[in-house]
Amino acid sequence: MSDTKSESLNPFAIAQRQFDGAAELLGLDVSARLLLREPMREFAVTIPVRMDDGNTRVFKGYRVQYNNSRGPTKGGLRWHPDETIDTVRALAAWMTWKTAVVDLPLGGGKGGVTCNPLEMTEGEKERLARGYIRAVGRVLGATRDIPAPDVYTNSQIMAWMLDEYETLVGETHPGVITGKPLQLGGSQGRGDATARGGVYVMREACKLLGIDPSTARVAVQGFGKVGSNAALLGSKVLGLTVVAACDVNGAVINEDGIDVDALAQHSLRTGSVVGFDGAESMDPDGLLELPVDIVVPAALENAITARNAGKIQAKIVCELANGPTTPDADAVLHERGIYVIPDFLANAGGVTVSYLEQVQNAYNYYWDVKEVHTQLDRRMTESFHAVHELHESRKVDMRTAAYMISIDRVATACRLRGWI
Repeated sequence: MSDTKSESLNPFAIAQRQFDGAAELLGLDVSARLLLREPMREFAVTIPVRMDDGNTRVFKGYRVQYNNSRGPTKGGLRWHPDETIDTVRALAAWMTWKTAVVDLPLGGGKGGVTCNPLEMTEGEKERLARGYIRAVGRVLGATRDIPAPDVYTNSQIMAWMLDEYETLVGETHPGVITGKPLQLGGSQGRGDATARGGVYVMREACKLLGIDPSTARVAVQGFGKVGSNAALLGSKVLGLTVVAACDVNGAVINEDGIDVDALAQHSLRTGSVVGFDGAESMDPDGLLELPVDIVVPAALENAITARNAGKIQAKIVCELANGPTTPDADAVLHERGIYVIPDFLANAGGVTVSYLEQVQNAYNYYWDVKEVHTQLDRRMTESFHAVHELHESRKVDMRTAAYMISIDRVATACRLRGWI
């Protein structure tokens, strides 16, 4: 095991290291490696915003278009006080592999703004959203690059961005933004799509590993939109028992099982899982190490590192966050026989339904939620089994198998275009 102090936690360095390992196993030629381990293009912008107190603040924004060989780049927009260009680069890379692993006709991109939206009013958020579009709108488009919600952004922010874009171009373009409100061309089933896709692959993993979901115990790290929906759907659809959950403020545990509906209502009302009377408080640092069947990292990057990988007791790690496990930790988990469903497979439900939203926008015809769920289930299930089969046939961990499928698809598209 690597010394934690020497373990790089730079997200883009991690993304490149993961890529390099899979590229080596694929026997990818040097020109393809050089092309695919770096972004195709990236933008850094400054966004002046008039705040409610009359002062103007200047925010730093980013948009990275990693690779568009398979279609227009696609990826969310994150607002976070710790946002950096390397984080956005890594997420754009992972979006490239994510769209490829579920075989969508899209490339990968990502956007970010360094800000703390929890300290901003709705008016300030709207002016920031519109300012971002004025700064990068010329490189966006339904056939160029399509943003979506991500950390601390939502459908209302997407609505403001869509309106600003359409104002700039003087035309209606609903497909330029996904994750929109239903009234503006959003899709049924988009709100819980990331979590629902994760639940579908958890279901398939349980089948393969002989785990009965009705008796399986789960711990959820990050009880935000994705984590809370995963807990709710996991309990209702699969019968999973959620015994622990945490957020940035703290963690709660109930060995007999948490009433997830009540916890979700408490979290919505108070802004945290802390203080929920149906469970006891616990140290959030120990949540991933609990003796459960499944752990769900659904927060931010680098949750499982060389420091704690040897303490994970779960049989399945279902990564609904982006980049929650470092390469050093991956090696430990694989050696210990822990089944990791990698992030860009496990959380691909969001981009899958975003793609379905784009299709509906293009047709100007919209499906009911049952049809969306059916298509999502089919794509997630087929993609999971393709990765699992390569994992078994090549004797590699699931993340490496997913990378190998994705990289091969993207490299093939690049070769067909004559890029390499």
